[in-house]
Amino acid sequence: MQAHSQSIWWPRLATFGLAALAAGSVLFWGLRLQQPSHAPGAAPATAPAPAQADPQSIARLLGAGQAPVAVLAPSAASRYALAGVVAGQRGGAALISVDGKTARPYRVGSRVDDGLVLQSVSGRRAALAASAAGPAAFTLEMAPLKK
Repeated sequence: MQAHSQSIWWPRLATFGLAALAAGSVLFWGLRLQQPSHAPGAAPATAPAPAQADPQSIARLLGAGQAPVAVLAPSAASRYALAGVVAGQRGGAALISVDGKTARPYRVGSRVDDGLVLQSVSGRRAALAASAAGPAAFTLEMAPLKK
């Protein structure tokens, strides 16, 4: 009798194990289906741009008289950002972002913007000029590497 009672426990343990796995699977998929799904094509929510402050209002707030406040326009060089450089023996190319837009590749000698040409590239620098043979208007440099 003793041998007969031990052999009945193996099927019971196997049945309990399978039932536990099935219950775990049902619980997993039930919780998974209750979570809100993120649509793959949905754009992430972005915060609105901060409002620009009025310089004259700030000056009055800080105690200045009614004197006009001069607002300086950004320099021409600040409109451009250098993202990458490929320098070669016969020219080269640079990735340049204009007015914060996505960076685009430009070959040496090609027009970057109104009145500016990519004059030369070297190392981590790119020179922009009014013409390919004229003096450089300004030089763009990439940010230093972080160590």
